[in-house]
Amino acid sequence: MGNLVTNVADAATEHPDQTALGFQGDEWSYRDFWGQTGAFASGLAERGFDAGDRVAVYLPNLPQFVVAFHGTLRAGGVVVPMNPQYKSREIEHLLSDSGAEVVVALADLVPFVEEVRDETDVEHVVTVGGEADAGTPFSEFVGDPEFETVERADDDLACLPYTSGTTGQPKGVMLTHENLGSNAEQSASIVPDGIRPGDKQLGVLPLFHIYGMTVVMNATLFGGGAYYPLPSWDAEQAMGLVEEEELTLMHGVPAMYNDVINQERAEEFDLSSLRMCGVGGAGIPVEVLRRFEELYDVQVFEGYGLTETSPVTHFNSPTEGRRVGSIGKVLPGIDARIVDDDFETVPPVERGPVDEDAVDLDDITGELVVTGPNVMKGYYNLPEADEGAFSEHEGKRWFHTGDLGYHDEDGFFYVVDREKHMILTAGYNVYPREVEELLFEHDAVADAAVVGIPDERRGETVKAFVVPVPGSDVTAEEIKQYCLDNLAEYKHPREVEFVEELPRTTTGKVQKFELVERDQGQSGQ
Repeated sequence: MGNLVTNVADAATEHPDQTALGFQGDEWSYRDFWGQTGAFASGLAERGFDAGDRVAVYLPNLPQFVVAFHGTLRAGGVVVPMNPQYKSREIEHLLSDSGAEVVVALADLVPFVEEVRDETDVEHVVTVGGEADAGTPFSEFVGDPEFETVERADDDLACLPYTSGTTGQPKGVMLTHENLGSNAEQSASIVPDGIRPGDKQLGVLPLFHIYGMTVVMNATLFGGGAYYPLPSWDAEQAMGLVEEEELTLMHGVPAMYNDVINQERAEEFDLSSLRMCGVGGAGIPVEVLRRFEELYDVQVFEGYGLTETSPVTHFNSPTEGRRVGSIGKVLPGIDARIVDDDFETVPPVERGPVDEDAVDLDDITGELVVTGPNVMKGYYNLPEADEGAFSEHEGKRWFHTGDLGYHDEDGFFYVVDREKHMILTAGYNVYPREVEELLFEHDAVADAAVVGIPDERRGETVKAFVVPVPGSDVTAEEIKQYCLDNLAEYKHPREVEFVEELPRTTTGKVQKFELVERDQGQSGQ
């Protein structure tokens, strides 16, 4: 396989005049797009960029993200995707830990880069859109489009996304060319007859996230289809793009589908051009799935994956059938098991999904473990984290997902709980400790704990229980704004409740289950 951009090169050779990218009424052919990636790679090389060097991409879904991503790979580099919602305190660790020397950033985000630049290895800032006080505009950074792609080995690093852990700083996930290339091809294959020239993909899932990067962007480009990015989610705008451009493919998180069916003119959307929809990031409520399918006469297929697995490991196949409530079957080339604490396979149930109130889940569930060419090389510079993440068994290296589930005799898998204590909101992982640590920095906060609570649109949302400093007159809105100023929008508490004290064990550990029960009791009143 080598450098995974060779897949895009093949598409550009076979379909040079087909549309590769469409954005706000403009379109770029594969010939034009391939030239732009070469020009970006040339710009890197002219500034002393070597194979293995890092480029951080700090952009929303724009054509420049796609060009910078594949241009970096053409230059032999490693992409470090960064959430454009992140502020300076969040990007500092990503930049310093990865050793990124180049940052491609939206002009409005450049101040955050400059604020932490002295603490990092950043030498060049490439700006996109608007005006920035520092950096080189994207159009001036690029060089010769006839750039010869740098060869890379299958197991060479291609991308270094960061995923939060239950403790400490976010961890860099080392994804190789084989990891990303194999999973992009697997993701393209889940579409009936595969993604092909003439297919048009809605690109609303964020590209910094592995779901949008692999399943949407790369799978589309590898198949010779057209990718239509949208910088932000707006249900009316997104469905309008589907109608206007007659898009054929759509992937989203459950909250997006819920937003669409709750629009005032939901019944007026013409989505007849769609031939398949996919959903991931969290389990989609059955009623949301059924309502969407009834309105638009297109099936929505659930899948499952993790950043560490590039991401997709399971999917409900449009050709082999699906089972609502299941994450689907294992993709070809990947193996998965449900195992107990001794790594013994837990026997399957006859047929799922089961009535969880009618069975003893302890008898049928275990941890979901996976192995395959899509599984990450490891965590960057964190060998101790690798030790807990992998097990060697029967000559294979298995990754522990941390998710609990069961499987049935037909080969369908089901996830019932998450071992890791995270909050899953609209497809994003939020680890309470990060929010709690920020809250403790506030002068008016004496104690704090963060939990996930049910949310109709997002699945879960963040709630903070705060013990204020005696005599403080801080308000809930002030706490929310403080978090919003320092964290990505999806991480900030949407609810803040002031309490006199937090329930704790004799060893001082906060009993968060009591906080959740208290919230549920209040909601039920």
